[in-house]
Amino acid sequence: MAIEQAALEKGYTLDQISTMRNRLQQAQTSSPTSPDRSNTDESRRQVADSMLVKAKPISVLPSADSVKQIFGASFFSIPSISFEPNLRIATPKNYILGPDDELVVDIYGNSVDNFRLKISPEGTVKMLNLAPVQVNGLTIEQASERIINRLRSAYSTLNRPGGGTYSTITLGNVRSIQVMITGEVTRPGSYTISSLATAFNALNQSGGPNNNGSYRSIEIIRNNKTIRTIDLYGFLVDANLKDNITMQDQDIILVRPYSKRIELFGEVKHPALFEVKDGETLKDMIRYAGGYTPTAYSASIQFRRNTGKELLVGSVQDAEIANFIPQNGDVYKVGKILNRIENRVVIEGGVFRDGEYPIDEQTNTVKKLIKKSEGLREDAFLSRAIIERKTETLRPEIISFDLGKLMNGEIDDIVLKREDHIYIKTIDELKENYGLTILGSVINPGTIDYHEGITVADAIFKAGGYTEGGIPYRIEVSRRIKGDTANIPQSQNVRIFSLEVSENLQLNAGDQKFTLSPFDVVYVRKSPRYESQKSVTILGEIMYPGTYTILNNFERITDLIPKAGGMKAEAYLSGARFYRNKELVAVDLKAIIQSPSLPSNLLLQTGDTLLIPTKSETVRIKGGVQNPSLVNFDPGFTFRDYISQAGGFAEYAWKSRVYVSYPNGRTFRTKKFLFIRSYPKIESGSVVTIPLKDPQKERQISPSERIAIISLVTTVSLALISLFR
Repeated sequence: MAIEQAALEKGYTLDQISTMRNRLQQAQTSSPTSPDRSNTDESRRQVADSMLVKAKPISVLPSADSVKQIFGASFFSIPSISFEPNLRIATPKNYILGPDDELVVDIYGNSVDNFRLKISPEGTVKMLNLAPVQVNGLTIEQASERIINRLRSAYSTLNRPGGGTYSTITLGNVRSIQVMITGEVTRPGSYTISSLATAFNALNQSGGPNNNGSYRSIEIIRNNKTIRTIDLYGFLVDANLKDNITMQDQDIILVRPYSKRIELFGEVKHPALFEVKDGETLKDMIRYAGGYTPTAYSASIQFRRNTGKELLVGSVQDAEIANFIPQNGDVYKVGKILNRIENRVVIEGGVFRDGEYPIDEQTNTVKKLIKKSEGLREDAFLSRAIIERKTETLRPEIISFDLGKLMNGEIDDIVLKREDHIYIKTIDELKENYGLTILGSVINPGTIDYHEGITVADAIFKAGGYTEGGIPYRIEVSRRIKGDTANIPQSQNVRIFSLEVSENLQLNAGDQKFTLSPFDVVYVRKSPRYESQKSVTILGEIMYPGTYTILNNFERITDLIPKAGGMKAEAYLSGARFYRNKELVAVDLKAIIQSPSLPSNLLLQTGDTLLIPTKSETVRIKGGVQNPSLVNFDPGFTFRDYISQAGGFAEYAWKSRVYVSYPNGRTFRTKKFLFIRSYPKIESGSVVTIPLKDPQKERQISPSERIAIISLVTTVSLALISLFR
C-alpha cells in the first residue's frame, strides 16, 4: 500500500498502479521467499519502479510493402500520445462517485477539522460517530449536500449564513474502473483504467482499431445500451472532442469492422486508405486527405472500381466531385499537372526586361512583345533575330528575321504562338571575348579588358604602372594579322610595333595616334642594368662574418675573403664548406686561395654560403669494421692504423671500395694496381667508409665443390693435350 501511495504522489495513474500490482503478485509467486523482510520490500519497490515505465505501443500498421497506410492508424502508434487523465484538475461536475473514490472534507472557521472519506463497497462514507451517508451514484455536488446535512448534527451552523463555520468537499484519490474493449482492436480485453479516463484513453490502451477495424463506428455500450457512437475522423480532421466521453465501470467499447473503404493517393497531402460513411462524397474524402497539393491536376480524377466480376476504370470531373459517391474498394488517383504553360512566350537578350510574358492583345506579335519588354537595348544586334517554335507535332523549328527592318516597318510583324522563344543578341555576344595582354615590368601583368580606342599608356595604367626598373622606351606590341597582309612575308603571322611611352604616362599626340587592337600583347622591358641586390654569406673563422653584397657578375669565392677582413689564425682551410641552394659543393678552399685561376674558384651567386670551421681533431670510421667509431686524428697513423683503431675489417668488408670523405665535401676512393691497393690519405675531420659485400654473393666454396672443380679442370686439360698431339 505504501508503494501505491508513493506512486500516486509521483503522478502515476491508477491503471498503471493496477498493472504494477498484478505484476508484483506474479513476481511474489514466482520468486522464492526471503527471510529478510526489508530486502523483500526493497526488491518490491525496485520491481514496481521498473514496471511503471510505460511500454511503447505496438504499431497497428503492417509493413508498407504489404498494404497501404490506413488513415488514422499512425495516431495510435505515436508514443507521446496517451490521453491519460489529469488527476490534478478540478473534479468535473458530472463525475459520478463510486466505491474506492476518496472525498476530502475540510472544516474551517470557528471550528477546524479535516476528514478523508473513502467510499465503501456499499457506496457509503462514515465520519465521526455519525450515521453513514449514501453517496454512490451521486455527483460531487449532490454528495456534498448530503454530507453537510449529516455534519450539521455535530456543527449546527455549518455553511449557514453568519454561522462562522464552513466546509468544502473535494475529490481526493479516484477509483479504478474496469472497461471491456472488444471487436476489431489490436489488443482486445479487459482494462483497468482511472475513473476519470475517457473513451480515447481506453482506445489508446488497446492500440486502436486493427486493419479491419472501423475508425468511424466505435460504439460505447453501457447497461446493454449503445450510448455513443464515436467517429474518430471528427477528432483527427477537425479536433472535435465531443465523442471523448468519460468512461464508467463495466462500460464496453465495441469496434466494428469497417463497411466501406477506399484508397486515395497521388497529389493529395495525406494519401492513405479512407473509411467512407453513408452519404459521404469524394469531396469529403479529399478533405480528409488534407486537400490537393499545389501541383495536383484537379480537373479530373481517375479511379478503378471492382464490379464483382472485373475491374472498371473511370474518371470524375471537377464539377462532379461534390456529388460523387465512392464505393467500397475504389482506388482514386489524383494526377500531377503537366509541365507546360498554356499562354507563355519568352523573350531573351537585347531588351530591357527579358523573361516570360503571357500572350494577350499587348504581346501577340514580336513588335508588341518588344514594346512590352521596355524596348530594344542600344547594343541590340539588328541584322538578325530568331524565334524558336514547336510545330503542331512538337517538332522544333527556327524562324529568323531582320530585326531592324521589322522595327522600321519594312517587313510585316510576326504573330506569336504559345511557347515561342525569341532570341535577340547583343553586339558583344556575337563577338569573341576581347582582351589584351600586358607583360613585363608592370605592377599587375596579365590580361585586361579591351575597350575601343585604348592606347598603350592606358594599358600600362590599368596594369598598375611601371615597376621599379621598367623603362618607357623599347615597348613592343605584338598584333595578330587579320586582313591587311600588305608587305608582310608569307611566313610571318604577327606584326611587331616598337614605341615609347612617357614615364609618367602623360598623354601625347604620338601615343594617341597608336591605338591597340583586340588580342594585342604589350611587352614592357626592364632596364638592362637594373637588378635587385645579390648577397652571399660567409661564416666561421673569419674576421667579420655576415652577409655581403655581390658587387658585379665577376666576383668569385676568393674575392669574398678580403671583404670579410681575412681569416683568423685558427681557420681550417681544408675543412671549409661551400653551399649553393643549401647543397654542399666540394671545393678545396686552400687550393683556390693558392691558385685563384683554378676552375673550382666559382663565380658567386645570390644565396651562396661559405663556412670556414676550426680544425677538427677526430676521424670517423664507419661501415665494414668490427667497431665503427670516432677516433682521434694522429698525423703518424697510416690508413691501416685507423682501421685497427676500429677493430679491423669485418667479414664482408669490401676493401677495394673503401673511400674517404674530407671536411670540404670532396671524396677519394681506394685505388688498385695489380695486387697492390693504394688507400686515400687520412686528414683531420675525415670520414672513412668501408662498404659491405652481399653475403649471398660471397659464399665460400665447400671442399666437395673444390674437388669437383679441380676434376673438371684436369679432364678438360687432358682432353686439350690429347687433341693437340
